[in-house]
Amino acid sequence: MSNTNFTRRGVLKTGAVAGAGLALPTYLSAASHSGYTNAPQGSTVTLGFNVPQTGPYADEGMDELRAYELAVEHLNGEGDGGMMSTFSSKALQGNGVLGKKVAYVTGDTQTKSDAARASAKSMIEKDGAIMISGGSSSGVAVAVQGLCQEAGIIFMAGLTHSNDTTGKDKKANGFRHFFNAYMSGAALAPVLAKQYGPDRKAYHLTADYTWGWTQQESIQAATEALGWQTVNNVLTPLAQTDFSSYIAPVLNSGADVLVLNHYGGNMVNSLTNAVQFGLRDKMVNGKQFEIVVPLYSELMAKGAGPNIKGILGSTNWSWTLQDEGTKAFVKSFGTKYGFPPSNAAQTCYAQTMLYADAAARAGSFNPCAIAEALEGFEFDGLGNGPTLYRADDHQCFKDVLVMKGKEDPANEHDLLEIVEVTPRAQVEYAPDHPMFAGGNLGTCNPGA
Repeated sequence: MSNTNFTRRGVLKTGAVAGAGLALPTYLSAASHSGYTNAPQGSTVTLGFNVPQTGPYADEGMDELRAYELAVEHLNGEGDGGMMSTFSSKALQGNGVLGKKVAYVTGDTQTKSDAARASAKSMIEKDGAIMISGGSSSGVAVAVQGLCQEAGIIFMAGLTHSNDTTGKDKKANGFRHFFNAYMSGAALAPVLAKQYGPDRKAYHLTADYTWGWTQQESIQAATEALGWQTVNNVLTPLAQTDFSSYIAPVLNSGADVLVLNHYGGNMVNSLTNAVQFGLRDKMVNGKQFEIVVPLYSELMAKGAGPNIKGILGSTNWSWTLQDEGTKAFVKSFGTKYGFPPSNAAQTCYAQTMLYADAAARAGSFNPCAIAEALEGFEFDGLGNGPTLYRADDHQCFKDVLVMKGKEDPANEHDLLEIVEVTPRAQVEYAPDHPMFAGGNLGTCNPGA
């Protein structure tokens, strides 16, 4: 991996060891594995943070990296401790983890699966990372999760919303705190039907990869169950920047709702193009034309500017929630960086804390001990209320937020308002639900 895409941060670690499923560097031997991949031998333990520092999801990636850096500070006893004081588990003391200071290395996924796997592989083999986290693309998450399963490393997924991450592509070494596309549909569809009526015709533009496919499938199923019709679904390349040619056909389709199954810069551009075409000013089928963005982020809202006003969508978390965990994290993040965190940042912070806490509770960095500590783990104090890490598929279940772009925002960070806090029970589903079928969790791989 090139130096431009890989940086080393925190306390440097030597003597790192690669695990089974990855080629061992010539200067390492399997004899020093101590039973599992990259068992820490010195005074530090190294975590690998793999985020999009370039590409269409770079804004989310950089905010994730800020959160990771803050989490490491808190784990090592620096700063105000953040959510450590509100987290229902009290295993972490702010003195490192299991007597070791936490160090970290970073990689740039570039929002590309191959690049993400390469950077994760480098962090595992060359830097001794014992856990990998990050990503703002489900394609990246699925690819890196598979690599970590092969290597005997825990993968704490960052921002990944595809049903497949904990569905057909789930792995025993992978865990997801972020919500998924099914949950967005379950939370958002009733609000859409209530506000826009049950008799609607929807036209979908969908990012052409695993997240877009499952997001579109989920929102279509949820809205059609309440009376909506789907006029068309058109796939768009992830690298697309101008969506004008995709917006034009909507005008003659008979649809009165445009659903943008896009994220990051893609959503900013497609929404901007839709507004430029005057869609929001049109009356179709005797109804005001509406635009829906099923998956939101604060950073996307900032990029879209005034175009976001009145647009409904869903988020995993919001810095405006008033629970004690959220308030502690927002205060800590804001003090360090000068602005509130995104829901991507909160997810990555929480995943780091959950990994460290699981190691502390298990009394080991062995990935299988950590997996056992996380499976079926119920907790509170990390935002969104009581949360469960389900053992069947390693998916977190918690409340989901339906959001709307504010008509009169106070500032550039106050662009979204909470329309509804959807209770966890409304977004839960059976492990064998058809949208999540086809996968096998398998067994934990400790590597060495």
